[in-house]
Amino acid sequence: MVVETLKVKNMLKNRKLAKHIADASWYGLIQKLAYKAEAQGKHLVKIDQWFASTKTCAGCGHKVDKMPLSIRTWDCPGCGTKGIDRDINAAINIRQQGIIKLRAEGLSVPANGGMRKSGHASVAA
Repeated sequence: MVVETLKVKNMLKNRKLAKHIADASWYGLIQKLAYKAEAQGKHLVKIDQWFASTKTCAGCGHKVDKMPLSIRTWDCPGCGTKGIDRDINAAINIRQQGIIKLRAEGLSVPANGGMRKSGHASVAA
């Protein structure tokens, strides 16, 4: 599992989202994920909060200098990709960084994103 560590204290400064963020107990969620991952022999990778996951194009790696929160989709000047959703792009970048960190630690990462298929073919009756 790969998660981005966020400064909840800074996020609580947003008046519109503060109550919802506080109710979510993000720190508790990360602690529970770490506990469950360890219990199942899995790894929890935490990506630094300063990694520019939203502003970096997942396709070519081009990093935009500034991107206010009001911009929800953007076009990459590096590769020309149009209409990049900032949240989906960030999720892809966080996943890629997690894979890089796991490989750097010498851990194997499945090529299919962790989805395994059983070796048995289904039998039609």
